[in-house]
Amino acid sequence: MIVGITGTLGAGKGTIVEFLKQEGFKHFSVREYLNAELKSRDLPLNRDNQANLANELRTEHSPSFIVEQLLEKAKVEAKDVIIESIRSVAEAKLIKKEGILLAIDADSKIRYARITERKTETDKISYEKFLEQEKREMFSTNPHEQNLGECIKMADFVLENNETIEVLNEKIGKVYEKMLLKNS
Repeated sequence: MIVGITGTLGAGKGTIVEFLKQEGFKHFSVREYLNAELKSRDLPLNRDNQANLANELRTEHSPSFIVEQLLEKAKVEAKDVIIESIRSVAEAKLIKKEGILLAIDADSKIRYARITERKTETDKISYEKFLEQEKREMFSTNPHEQNLGECIKMADFVLENNETIEVLNEKIGKVYEKMLLKNS
């Protein structure tokens, strides 16, 4: 089974990944793909550079290029795979053609608190910058850029994550049962 995960920053994509990994899925991350490319280009690891590079790669190759690369690798390496951080409409369409698209969202203040706690290099930003980046990534008519709003609308299943991790895991479990039925 191929599962793509889309959603807003800090909403809980990683929690879904961890749940599915426990079910035997292999994880492939757009963020890791972009970070490796940024390192090879000697560019700083931050969200702006990740977004700019992703848009550049989509423009140079195809609107679903990054996910195409990860899917190609995933199909060779595992039967059940997760592609995390679907961000463009073309990527979402590709995932839906190949499998199931999950989306996750939460209140912006809750999400900001979460990214602040995880203390990764790309998450060291102000709340204002966080909202600015989200606005830029949420809606774009350019097919080579992020459009999380449309990706979330396209999802087969959408999870809200404004509560505890335990509540989220319960929700994921219920969605996973539906995914198994849909995939059978």
